[in-house]
Amino acid sequence: MSTSDNWRKSSYSGGGDGNNCVEIADAPDHIAVRDSKAPHRATLTFPSTAFSAFVEDLKRR
Repeated sequence: MSTSDNWRKSSYSGGGDGNNCVEIADAPDHIAVRDSKAPHRATLTFPSTAFSAFVEDLKRR
């Protein structure tokens, strides 16, 4: 997955340098997640449908 220019951080990532959050990159069939403090380390990848369901569940809480 080539996402180097597709990473984005939440607007809720906090003050200061804003690196207290995760970043996501999306593609048509999957979402990648990485630690914004260590962007060159490993990423987690999820099917788009599973990630969307996860986010919707978070919104309901």
